[in-house]
Amino acid sequence: MSTFLGMPVAYAPRGVGHLRGDEPFPAAARTALADPQLRRNLQHATATIRGKSGRVIAELPDWQDLRTAGSALKAYTMANLPRLLEQFEAKVTEAGGVVHWAADAAEANRIVTDLVRATGERRVIKVKSMATQEIGLNEALEGAGITPVETDLAELIVQLGRDKPSHILVPAIHRNRSEIREIFLRAMPGVDPALTDDPPVLAAAARRYLRETFLTTKVAVSGANFGIAETGTLTVVESEGNGRMCLTLPDTLITVMGIEKIVPTWQDLEVFLQLLPRASTGERMNPYTSMWHGVTPGDGPQNFHLVLLDNGRSAVLADEVGRSALHCIRCSACLNVCPVYERTGGHAYGSVYPGPIGAVLSPQLTGVEDNASLPYASSLCGACFDACPVKIDIPSILVHLRNRVPHPAAEKAVMAAAAYTMDRPRLYARAQRAAKFTKLVGKRGRGLPPPLNGWSAARDLPAPPDESFRDWWRGR
Repeated sequence: MSTFLGMPVAYAPRGVGHLRGDEPFPAAARTALADPQLRRNLQHATATIRGKSGRVIAELPDWQDLRTAGSALKAYTMANLPRLLEQFEAKVTEAGGVVHWAADAAEANRIVTDLVRATGERRVIKVKSMATQEIGLNEALEGAGITPVETDLAELIVQLGRDKPSHILVPAIHRNRSEIREIFLRAMPGVDPALTDDPPVLAAAARRYLRETFLTTKVAVSGANFGIAETGTLTVVESEGNGRMCLTLPDTLITVMGIEKIVPTWQDLEVFLQLLPRASTGERMNPYTSMWHGVTPGDGPQNFHLVLLDNGRSAVLADEVGRSALHCIRCSACLNVCPVYERTGGHAYGSVYPGPIGAVLSPQLTGVEDNASLPYASSLCGACFDACPVKIDIPSILVHLRNRVPHPAAEKAVMAAAAYTMDRPRLYARAQRAAKFTKLVGKRGRGLPPPLNGWSAARDLPAPPDESFRDWWRGR
């Protein structure tokens, strides 16, 4: 085994997986903002989810207490993660499963690919999984001659469209039903040429295609929403039943789980099963909550492998301020209330984790230098903190990461000069008087002249007052 608890932390490797974009957020956001159809799709979808979620949350008088409990449980888990992971490994092994430790995306992909090859199969069915998207497992399997088939409807739409997910919970949120119809007609085998864009008709087409795949595929790959250290039980929550088909029909089941998904005890799970559906889909409970525990002779998969994935998580855990990003339960509530995400969509973030949580999690997994623009992809309005069911203080982490971003030499020099000036009252007073001249050279008094105008291109510089406080006070 090449990976062990306590090994030196490392960031997610470059060139593997989907945590880094091809361009910085500002450039990608400009492209997204120029697409009116995308913006209409996003506005409609996020507003609908926000409304549903708000209504069912309002039904619970103890919602804030549940949030506090979820936050406390996550903090306890992070403080005791090595012990809980070892306990979890022992329980899974005791139940007949095989546990593999993966330091990064490359190692995880290699483990899963080798396990599938050992079965002799050339096709796998997949449960929706953020972890396998993060590591680029589909690409690794295809490179090894193995065909992965996504069974979540939204993930299937993204896969058939040769697209990328745009939302944690609803990966195809950026597509409308007419676009989905075109994708099905173009890429789904055996689809009826007379297919319409009526949602039940589209769902039925996907069901026919997937049902045959479920019944003829012997290997499944899943993620996990939670892993219970006390019992070795794994849990997937979903709304279509595709997860249950993948977890019961195949002969071999391979689960890839981030090491932060541990829950200490079975009783602790009840807190998260109340928080997650209300915050994510606006439901009182998940339509399908599937749990499995090792191997049971004659019932379900007879070969179970669990891949515990680090891929930068130890580096996040080492940051006292940023580690609470690992508390995330992937509910997507922060995306649905974020004014930036609603206008740009998920692709602009360049990572499989978009929105506010992606703006803090992705830079920590990759190293801030590789995602330097993401901590600035926020207005710091705080809506994400209010919506988060486990109380992750995303705005504070964003500010923390902005302080770690490497700044250009010119910006450092300007900020050093500003600090020097503000530390000297007489010099600062003269600078205040000189600032009035920016009205003559700046845009509507709110910009800066070249070469400093790059800083104020996305920021309003407040217009200096006609009279400073010092002058006002002196005159009275």
